[in-house]
Amino acid sequence: MPRMERDRDRDRDRDRDDRRKKYTKFRKDNRCRFCRDKTMYVDYKEIQTLYKLCTGQGKLYSRKRSGNCAFHQRSATLAIKRARYMALIPYVGTGSL
Repeated sequence: MPRMERDRDRDRDRDRDDRRKKYTKFRKDNRCRFCRDKTMYVDYKEIQTLYKLCTGQGKLYSRKRSGNCAFHQRSATLAIKRARYMALIPYVGTGSL
């Protein structure tokens, strides 16, 4: 193989390695917030956490939007329903009248 082709192949491999390093370096952690904290279940008394999982109207965010895994999404749904029943959070949002 001529020298120029060999150098070109080496540069191409080096560029590929640099690109791979760049993307893996700043990769976002896409795991569930409860799995990251190693939380076994979502507690209905943690109101601030539950508010983050609801819209301003009081609707629940989807799994895709909230980033929760299936287990913790079901657990969060149950916790929000319990908190609503205990009057810790409202059933509907605080809209302006």
